[in-house]
Amino acid sequence: MTSLEKRLTEFRDANSLRSKGQLAVMLHITRLAAENGLPIDPETLRTDREGQVKGLGKGRVQNILKGHGITRVLAEEGGRTSRGSLGNASDYAIFLNALHTEKMDDLAAIEKWWIARVQDYFSSKPFTLKFDPSKSLRSIVSDLLAQAVKRQKDNPGTTYAGTVLQHLVGAKLDLILPEDKRVAHHGANVADCPTSRAGDFVLDDVAIHVTTAPSEALIRKCKDNIDAGIRPIIVTITESRSGAEFNAKRFELEGRIDIIEAEQFIATNILEWGKFTEKSHRSEITRLITRYNAIVQEYETDPSLLIEL
Repeated sequence: MTSLEKRLTEFRDANSLRSKGQLAVMLHITRLAAENGLPIDPETLRTDREGQVKGLGKGRVQNILKGHGITRVLAEEGGRTSRGSLGNASDYAIFLNALHTEKMDDLAAIEKWWIARVQDYFSSKPFTLKFDPSKSLRSIVSDLLAQAVKRQKDNPGTTYAGTVLQHLVGAKLDLILPEDKRVAHHGANVADCPTSRAGDFVLDDVAIHVTTAPSEALIRKCKDNIDAGIRPIIVTITESRSGAEFNAKRFELEGRIDIIEAEQFIATNILEWGKFTEKSHRSEITRLITRYNAIVQEYETDPSLLIEL
């Protein structure tokens, strides 16, 4: 490892720069330094819109990747909407300025180093679902979601847990609904954007909201559902159920919103599909995960969201 690579590695590790949005920021700022020269004034990286990095977007990032022979999409939003993008950009500009002062600013080598990190990202390991007959189905689902929560904590600003949960619920709905009633699926970033949709999944007069952290804003959206004659259902992780119930009570919607634990929501169907026989559980879990992986491959760009059995 060269001295430059060591410095880059230390910077990445100190700032936990491993998510797709963060990598997009690093590529953009590195190329900006090559185009305009160093040093960079961090204040010039901000757009008029608060929290946005100037010039950063999907097209910009994909053009950089294309120059290195990579055609896969790193991030649909190009890192633009990732939490902390502006702070990461500013910190990285200061880091590059320091390298410049020390005459270590080989920007071509730096860009190649970040490209290698992108390739690492694309080849990162998927989640693993371990089928243990001695454990309850609910705990097996819970263990899977715990992996996503841990990865999210290790990569601040990401939404792994919410994305996995959203697509697991979507996979379950696909398996229980007839062909003509199939729900529409969306990438996690699309689902998080303000839209006219009544919920993450809409079935006739029912809106299903899938989240790991039910907020007051979500309760307000549920109130809008009710006012529009739509029945809201919140599917969330066990740890967040009480918070959702508390917020519903605050908005005087207690008893008007179905708030369901995701682990039980998914496990119950596996039990039913398998006719409550243990020997059928593995095949039904395989069916669920196969459908989940198909959804991820179609609507997401991050292969590490896939689940291995």
